[in-house]
Amino acid sequence: MYRPATAQRLAGRLAGPVLRPEDDGYALEVAGHNRVAQHRPAMVLGVRDATQIRKAVAFAAETGLPTAVQATGHGPTRAADGTGLLINTRRMTGVTIDPVTRVARAEAGARWYQVVDAAAAHGLAPLSGSSPLVGVVGYTLGGGLALLSRAYGLAADHVTAVDVVTPDGRPRTATARRHADLFWALRGGKGNFGVVTAIEFGLVAVTRLYGGGLFFPGDTAAEVLHAWRTWTESVPEETASSLALLRMPDLEPVPHLLRGRLVVHVRIAHLGPGDAGERLVRPLRRVAPTLLDTLGEMPYTRFADIHDEPALPIPYEERSLMLRELGRGAVDDLLRLAGPGSDCGDLVVELRHLGGALGRPPAVPGAADHRDAAYCLSVLGPAGGRPGHVVDGMAHRGTGRSPLNFLSGPRTAQMAERGFGPATYARLGEIKARYDPDNLFRFNHNISPRVKSSDLRV
Repeated sequence: MYRPATAQRLAGRLAGPVLRPEDDGYALEVAGHNRVAQHRPAMVLGVRDATQIRKAVAFAAETGLPTAVQATGHGPTRAADGTGLLINTRRMTGVTIDPVTRVARAEAGARWYQVVDAAAAHGLAPLSGSSPLVGVVGYTLGGGLALLSRAYGLAADHVTAVDVVTPDGRPRTATARRHADLFWALRGGKGNFGVVTAIEFGLVAVTRLYGGGLFFPGDTAAEVLHAWRTWTESVPEETASSLALLRMPDLEPVPHLLRGRLVVHVRIAHLGPGDAGERLVRPLRRVAPTLLDTLGEMPYTRFADIHDEPALPIPYEERSLMLRELGRGAVDDLLRLAGPGSDCGDLVVELRHLGGALGRPPAVPGAADHRDAAYCLSVLGPAGGRPGHVVDGMAHRGTGRSPLNFLSGPRTAQMAERGFGPATYARLGEIKARYDPDNLFRFNHNISPRVKSSDLRV
């Protein structure tokens, strides 16, 4: 339990800043990218290394302090509000690359642009997502749907080792051979099993791609969506794409041609030369006149240009749904819910094309088990809006699964079960009970400890 002297006791054990709400620097220390759920813990610790994390977790277990972890704060759920400890890992940004084994090692607070830049120096690339600012660890623990996933699978599939401090304060290295149950759970089960201090994962030999986006007027949404749906049915695994209905704000950073209007944005990342890419996208360019066309050859280090997501912190809620298919009827349903003339107020309604390597089992199984979907629908809306409206309206087209990396906001804290099949979720609960029986780590998409029925005494 937290008492005023608790912070002093923790500060006495550690060199990092230990701050309470009344202290200078507290607000900056607890701030995350997505301001929809702001942590206001009884105290926050800014850690600098794995030793400090180990001491902090041991202290939390000893005192019964519920504990939250934050690096960048892109996907917050339940906030630590007036209680508990927040461990901020943003200072732990070390990245190393082994060009011989093609393995990267990233510390707890590293962001994707740091790994991408370091790997590029050796002609390699990680399975990063659409944003360079997202934290490597949180993204990967949630499965990691990457720009190159149709060709290579989820980011979690390429993890080779995870250094983690479990809720008993013990440091462990989980691999396919050591603590194999924990290794399985961490790769998809998010932050329910401890504090990851570093993660190791394989890289791929990618230096360049053909990518960017096509921006169409919103009143062409039906033509573009149907054309893109048909186009995705025949593209090779080397081609990844998504389509987003964007309600662009009337603000200065937005290009004049896009400002204050509904826009259809087709995003493409093709692993191939420019001439092949040009031939591939020709059918899409013919659908309707574009407002903006940014497609072309690029080094992988410019991967952020493809989605071109805003970098400034804003509050938003996010929902997601895996779709079994995207036939003509599904497209028509989505247009009624989010297209021109609808009452949709969401900022982004996005479809990501799946399939390819995503539909095949990884060499080492993990908890990220939604492999049977054809598309991923995600919706990003303003705080206090109706982010569930579109997803709920499309539920009859879905598999019943929602990727946790595309769920954010306090109303998603109890939605962890949606991320998994029943057998996977049951096993995650059993592993949670083994490593965190008191649910010390519960400020997240929480998986409750679950005791096996065979372990219950009659």
